[in-house]
Amino acid sequence: MAEEQLNAEPMVTPGMNWFVLRVASNKEDSVRETLLRKIKIEGLTNLVNRILVPTEKTKTIKAGRQKITEKKLYPGYVFVEMQLEQDGRIPQDVFFLIKETTGVGDFIGTAGRPSPMSVPEIEKMLAASKAPEESPVVKMDFQKGDAIKIKEGPFENMEGTVDELLPDQGKVRVIVTIFGRSTPIELEYWLIERADEQ
Repeated sequence: MAEEQLNAEPMVTPGMNWFVLRVASNKEDSVRETLLRKIKIEGLTNLVNRILVPTEKTKTIKAGRQKITEKKLYPGYVFVEMQLEQDGRIPQDVFFLIKETTGVGDFIGTAGRPSPMSVPEIEKMLAASKAPEESPVVKMDFQKGDAIKIKEGPFENMEGTVDELLPDQGKVRVIVTIFGRSTPIELEYWLIERADEQ
């Protein structure tokens, strides 16, 4: 445990703060890579440390086939950990390096003086950045007891209620009434929709 903490980076590097940079949509990754490369080349790693684009991986299972999609949690934003001048301004070299990067907008804050993120915001953003990537789960927007309607298959248009979620299999067990009896059936989650979504 102690070893893990030694390897874990601090929430905020001493002398630095986290700032939010607006960027063009779908340019988050390229902005991040370009900035990291330029900062290394210019030898400014003492002023800029981490640059993050938190993403979430979700798994969808359709007709037994798995597909993993990666979604940006904060589209249009890149998080930059850097050191400001004493007066709260961005160091000139860093400012020009960032502003000359394609797809970059402004930092959140007043002109030339970005507003540092609060501790709760940083905690939330870092937790999202460290989400486990090995085993993304199937994202199911159903809960036990939800009224649902079956969209396809032999039970099409039947209504029922969610009894249990089986995310490992990408299935949902629902209770439907067949011939007057409550019967549990397991269906792939994309075959059902909430009854109130009609």
